Amino acid sequence: MAKLNVKAFGLACGIVWGAAMLLLGLFNMFNNWGSGIEKAMATLYIGYKPTILGSTIGGLWGFADAGIGGTLVAWLYNRLQR
Repeated sequence: MAKLNVKAFGLACGIVWGAAMLLLGLFNMFNNWGSGIEKAMATLYIGYKPTILGSTIGGLWGFADAGIGGTLVAWLYNRLQR
C-alpha cells in the first residue's frame, strides 16, 4: 500500500475544513442556514460568529484544527502501515 504524504494530507484537510467553517458562517449570516452547527462550533472556536469577521476567524481556526488533525492522522497511518 502507498504511504500518505503527511504534509499534503494535513494541508488538504485544513483547506477543506477551513473553507467549510468560513462558508457555514457566511451562509448562517445571510439566511440563517446551519445556525445549530454554527452555535456548536462557536463553543470550540473562539470568536466564531455569523459575521464576516467571525466567519474568517472560524475559517482560520478550522484550517489550523483540521490541518493539525490531518497531519496526525496521516503520520499515524504511515506508522501503522509498516
